[in-house]
Amino acid sequence: TSFAVERTNRQHTPQDSCNYSSSSKVVPLRRARLRKDVDTLRHILGIQKFDLGVICVDNQRIQQINSIYRKKNLPTDVLSFPFYEDLRPGKLPCPLHRDELNLGDIFLGVEFVMNQCREESLDLHGALTVVTAHGICHLLGYRHETEEEWTEMLQRESYILSEYNRLTGRHLEPLMKRCSQDR
Repeated sequence: TSFAVERTNRQHTPQDSCNYSSSSKVVPLRRARLRKDVDTLRHILGIQKFDLGVICVDNQRIQQINSIYRKKNLPTDVLSFPFYEDLRPGKLPCPLHRDELNLGDIFLGVEFVMNQCREESLDLHGALTVVTAHGICHLLGYRHETEEEWTEMLQRESYILSEYNRLTGRHLEPLMKRCSQDR
């Protein structure tokens, strides 16, 4: 798993964390914790041999990417860019070469998620784990353009998070339960 941080006003602290400055707000993010959570998600899905990128960005950057690729000029929580664009949900890719052991990239709108967490009194790291699980589902071919696709993706996210909760003792719920109206 590769992690990148895109932010010009980034401050590092010794505990492998980053603070994202956005106008008047600072978003503390522990990369080691997020990396561990992503590794747990990868284990649950059996995708440890595949690379995936997780890029943490602020509202301005996620809005720019959303505008370019989805024609939605708004910030959002997560955008996924699958390496295998025609992958059927539930099927793992069958790479022929080592350089095809890649699932794609996930852009996390950390500032957007932080604002949602503040409004709903949610834990930032838990929410980022849920959003990352959602993004990984997209990398694995899941979509939510139709009611049937939405149901299939919700079932997969529910399974992933129930396994995550069982392994970690946490109590995370799928993102799509809260955001079902935003397909």
